[in-house]
Amino acid sequence: MFSALKRKQQQKSSRHRSQPQLTLNRFFDDHYFPHIKATKRSTKDTWSTYNTHLRERMGSYLLDELSNPLFDVWVREQIVAGYQRSTINKHIFLVNRMLNLARHWGFIERSKDLSNIQRLMLGDYKQRFLSEDEIAALLKHAQRTTHPHIYNVVRLLLLTGARKGEARLARWCDIDRSKRIWTVPRSKSGRSRRIVLSTAAMAVIDDCVANAERLGLGTDGKAYVFTNPRTRTAYDSFYAVWHLIRDAAELPDVRIHDLRHTYASLLINKGVSLYEVQTLLGHSSVQMTQRYAHLQPDLLHQRAEIVGGIVSGQG
Repeated sequence: MFSALKRKQQQKSSRHRSQPQLTLNRFFDDHYFPHIKATKRSTKDTWSTYNTHLRERMGSYLLDELSNPLFDVWVREQIVAGYQRSTINKHIFLVNRMLNLARHWGFIERSKDLSNIQRLMLGDYKQRFLSEDEIAALLKHAQRTTHPHIYNVVRLLLLTGARKGEARLARWCDIDRSKRIWTVPRSKSGRSRRIVLSTAAMAVIDDCVANAERLGLGTDGKAYVFTNPRTRTAYDSFYAVWHLIRDAAELPDVRIHDLRHTYASLLINKGVSLYEVQTLLGHSSVQMTQRYAHLQPDLLHQRAEIVGGIVSGQG
């Protein structure tokens, strides 16, 4: 039995030695990136992250030369350079994914003393919710811009809790105006989801139709709801115009994703249950929605009084 185990270890070691000695750059270019191009919907962020933060600094090392002390220095350098910890964690996620696949494909021995990089502690999760006055100020300045769509984009995000990418890539065929349902073919979770459109949200959709017709853009089939008039396709992002309107509204700390948080907070503060908010936001688990639980302390106290009244004989 011992000899059979030893033979298996020798065969495994022999297979590993037969693999070409790749640098991290070669592994990324020849193996990792082609793989994710075939399996992921978008690879732009991966390509940018690797080329900006890994190619020059770590890419010349052979896979067998990589070590945790090397990566610890790489992480420290990013901290010193002033990168946000959440941003660095995204870079760490990419490295860990690459290392796991390199092990799986036999380019790095599983016995090698190279563990996944620990993510940085972020502290308490910070959320930003807009007040009614802030919403009004943001919409006022969005309406004043020359951007053909941003006013409707901001309104739709506030009224649906949709993610910016979902709005950016929405097509007219995704909008069922009779059922007042917006279907996202593939959400962040990788699955499709349905967004319920309120009366106010439907009014925005009507405005989008009128706006598209005014600009000479399509409003059916595969045409984008927010088509870029110059390129005739979806926008790459709304960040440039978003920064202009939020600064004009004197809200420099507000991210476009905070419109989604605001949608959730408005619902919860009106007594909507976490389960219902989870469904409306398309969260895959209630734990993701739980971050909003602190917004309803008065409601929870009212609910607790129900049992108190029954037990004390007053119910």
